Amino acid sequence: MSTPQPRLALVTGATRGIGHEIARQLAEQGVRVLLSGRDRAAAEAAAQAMRGEGLDVEGLELDVTSTAGIAAALAVVEREHGRLDILVNNAGIRVEQYGRQPSEQPMRHWRETFETNLFGLVEVTTAFLPLIRRSDAGRVVNVSSLLGSLTAHSDTGSYTYSDAFKSLPAYSASKSGVNSWTVHLAYELRDTPVKVNSVHPGYTKTDLNDGAGEFDVTAGARTSVRMALLDDAGPSGTYQHLGEVLPW
Repeated sequence: MSTPQPRLALVTGATRGIGHEIARQLAEQGVRVLLSGRDRAAAEAAAQAMRGEGLDVEGLELDVTSTAGIAAALAVVEREHGRLDILVNNAGIRVEQYGRQPSEQPMRHWRETFETNLFGLVEVTTAFLPLIRRSDAGRVVNVSSLLGSLTAHSDTGSYTYSDAFKSLPAYSASKSGVNSWTVHLAYELRDTPVKVNSVHPGYTKTDLNDGAGEFDVTAGARTSVRMALLDDAGPSGTYQHLGEVLPW
């Protein structure tokens, strides 16, 4: 009788910050994790450090803005594993400067932001979707942000309704796009075992936030891990934070 294989997860942008902690927490739950990043050496070093703690983690080079790089990573995963159970789309950037008016952010920041936060996320997902469909219980987790919620942005009582966060129009719009992609893909896959959800990690202390925030990375990773490990009764096509469904 063969031994069941552990679930296999790919986490993008996982060499540091929330992605790194998502990879750790999944591995601690017995998941085999492909810890990916655009820098091969950084990904392999991070994976090796976790293996030293007894965790089942492999490094994988994956630049989400590179079509060739995505294809190369896909070829590695297909050759070595033949399937993918969990995809956590965590890679993201914030290049806009706090303090500028929305109309003052240059177009180059819009284009750079969307290349990683939305276009890269969509391209990675569509590339790996055939492998995810081979899973008995595929899960796609798209790491969004409360800044992707138009409802929150319009709520004068929300922390998003502030000079600081209104100075990030490209980042916010890219995460709104991620939420829209989540809804569309969940609809496409509604009659399959694959579940697709967006998550808000919480305002987490990372380099992306210049070290500011309310949560440490341990807490910031929890929602992504929870949605990655959903059972068959779990939801699809939702936007969540720590068990709470958020308004789009």
